[in-house]
Amino acid sequence: MKRKIKEKLKAIKLREQGFSLNEILKEIDASKSSVSGWVRNVPLSNNARKRLLTKIKLGQLISAENKRKQTEGILNKYSREAILEIKSRNLDKITAKIFCSLLYWCEGGKNHFHGVNFTNSDPRLIKTFLFLLRKSFDLNEKRFRPCVHLHKYHNIKSQLSFWSKVTNIPQSQFTKPFIKLNTGKRIKKDYPGCIAIRYHSNDLVRKLLMTAEAFLSKYGGVG
Repeated sequence: MKRKIKEKLKAIKLREQGFSLNEILKEIDASKSSVSGWVRNVPLSNNARKRLLTKIKLGQLISAENKRKQTEGILNKYSREAILEIKSRNLDKITAKIFCSLLYWCEGGKNHFHGVNFTNSDPRLIKTFLFLLRKSFDLNEKRFRPCVHLHKYHNIKSQLSFWSKVTNIPQSQFTKPFIKLNTGKRIKKDYPGCIAIRYHSNDLVRKLLMTAEAFLSKYGGVG
């Protein structure tokens, strides 16, 4: 009993100095639940409170950093696995057509009287869509008429050059850029604008939409 009282008094004294619960546990021989009960209502001076808060914040920072590293390790592992899986498989024409159609179903225009219209600001998604489209269908490259949507703060010449390289479509086939209204107060750093990939063929957009419809009906049908 005397030993327990001695440990309790020591715990209270350490708490009064601003020691955290984990720090106190390192100094005395008692369970965490006991120490927590002993020090729960111990009044703290301003200096002690400041020390304790510093320790808590430091602990939170360390915990957050450890969690970030753990998550980063998991993501790296999954990334390596995905890269190996994708590298080990060839993309045949039918699979490419299905992927292309599903991408178009998500991001493309649904009016099959206006031809293909796929709009996005992500260069990788645009490039992927065009890769799949070109692999899936026999296209007339001259039918492409991309339109770039930019803000006033963009350099039109450089952005047209950028999107021409991404799409592998000559600038001469681009239509006049659409300039969006912008107050200038919010400028998105490294934002390349967005591009509408237009291909004049009602037949092609119908093939895309019907392929996606068939896939969704088979694997996502209800009832």
